[in-house]
Amino acid sequence: MVEYDFSGKVAFVTGAAHGQGRSHAQHYAKHGADVVVTDIGENMETVPYDLGTTAELDETVGLIEDEGQDALAIQMDVRDETQVEAAVDEALDEFGRIDILANNAGIAHFCDLVEMDEAMWDEMLDTNLKGVWLASKHVGKHFIDRGDGGKIVSTSSIYGKVAGPGSGHYIAAKHGVLGLTKTLALELAEYDVNVNAVCPTGVDTPMITGVTEAYGSEALEAATDMTGPWNIFGDGGMIESRDISEAYMWLSSDAARYVTGIGLPVDAGMLAK
Repeated sequence: MVEYDFSGKVAFVTGAAHGQGRSHAQHYAKHGADVVVTDIGENMETVPYDLGTTAELDETVGLIEDEGQDALAIQMDVRDETQVEAAVDEALDEFGRIDILANNAGIAHFCDLVEMDEAMWDEMLDTNLKGVWLASKHVGKHFIDRGDGGKIVSTSSIYGKVAGPGSGHYIAAKHGVLGLTKTLALELAEYDVNVNAVCPTGVDTPMITGVTEAYGSEALEAATDMTGPWNIFGDGGMIESRDISEAYMWLSSDAARYVTGIGLPVDAGMLAK
């Protein structure tokens, strides 16, 4: 593991109850940061699997504290601006600053666009795109007010760069994250804020497990039927959360000080196909 130094810094991680968000929070703590972890703590109407719970969020806090760092858990729905603003204020009251925003919260489900109802579209776009904007807006205001830089890293997807059947709302949101990232990079550059995104291939997380259990393995096969297996390394299966966390660490560090406005694929070569 590369050694980054986030000593004295505070990371704010959304969707941190389990999966990639928990991994990112742990990695920030391993490298010396105190961490604010947030999650919705309840299920959504259109999502056919269980989302992160407050108990899991508390477990993430314990993992951060095991690394010798301070942690703050906040139940927060990224779709609700009042909750996002309050969570950012609570984090600032607790730690005095935020240095890194990790926009990880997201959901997934499958439906052809011509069959999709409005609620499914709205929950997807509100969570996977609007939520990134709201967190970036309120942490970004803090970065501007403080005036000494910051980092925003958001999770897009390989499906932020290509299309696939059965998940047009997800693909639209993830393409939107890349457009949002590029625009924020331009708007916040004068404040020395780097804004980037990570574009993972399939990652072995509770979200993927939940989608597979809800729809059957055929759903994932349909989503990749134009490209074959997920990636060109190994057996073509999923990669691990830590692989995405390492990209987050680099983009959050001074090693990437001149990197901004990009969508970094961590795709095991999938896009090369």
